[in-house]
Amino acid sequence: MPNSSVAIILVNWNGIAFTRACLQSLQLIDYADYSIFVVDNGSENSEGIQLKKEFPLIHLIETGKNLGFAGGNNVGIRKALEMGFSHILLLNNDTEVEADFLGKMMLHFSENPKLGVLEPLICFLHEKDKIWSAGGKWQKLLGRALTVGDRQYLQNFTANREPLDWATGCAMLLKRAAIEQAGLMNEQYFVYFEDVEWSLRIREKGFEIGLVPEARVYHEAGASSKKKHDEGTLSPQVFYYHARNQFFLLRSISSNPMVSLVQYAYHLSRFALWMVYFLLRGRFKKLKAVVKGIRDGLKVKLKPAPTWP
Repeated sequence: MPNSSVAIILVNWNGIAFTRACLQSLQLIDYADYSIFVVDNGSENSEGIQLKKEFPLIHLIETGKNLGFAGGNNVGIRKALEMGFSHILLLNNDTEVEADFLGKMMLHFSENPKLGVLEPLICFLHEKDKIWSAGGKWQKLLGRALTVGDRQYLQNFTANREPLDWATGCAMLLKRAAIEQAGLMNEQYFVYFEDVEWSLRIREKGFEIGLVPEARVYHEAGASSKKKHDEGTLSPQVFYYHARNQFFLLRSISSNPMVSLVQYAYHLSRFALWMVYFLLRGRFKKLKAVVKGIRDGLKVKLKPAPTWP
């Protein structure tokens, strides 16, 4: 594509080992016109400075505090747009890429002017023949964001060329015009479901979202949230944001009253089962987190996503 430049944005938060491995894999990609932005989200031990010393060509942005996945990425997106990049690639820091993945994705953009977002085929880093995500579908009746190809083996998966409903923020390549028209990520979400909300908003502006199955990215899956806690691997905050943002998402989309009733009933029932499980297992911090997430998700005033410029 003529005059096509890609800003690759990685958000680092106390994950220097993952970010280092990701940057090493990015050094091998065969697409010519790209730059890498590392947004250090208030990490301890000056991780951003360490990465800049090891990879002097990266653009380092230090936020000074943890702005979440949405806020951290928005800092990088704004900088990239100011610098005039035509495409923005959000890439989790716990990923590694195939050398030709970006070129294959950019080729797809050149073939379909309706595209606003593309996702590569994302497999597990330690099981490269198993799919982590082949994009997302939105099940309107229940208000569910479904992951296509979830945990399927590559040999059993046939890619559907139909447009997707949403792309995961783990690896999503966006056309500049899509961001200019739809706005940036909604920072109120902080983490979880912000990519679904953003995708649905981009589609409302008339852009398509597609999968590029021949472009491969490998994902560690949950590196930032899987840390040992007194109630298991995932922290109570994970369950808080999941419950809260699920209801933020339902409130942000327009549905008729009957559909909304079904959506809310379904998710309240789902979270009730979580609470029963946490009660039986004695995981009271997680139980309280889900309760608080439901309450905040239903009551906190929704904030609009930031626009650019």
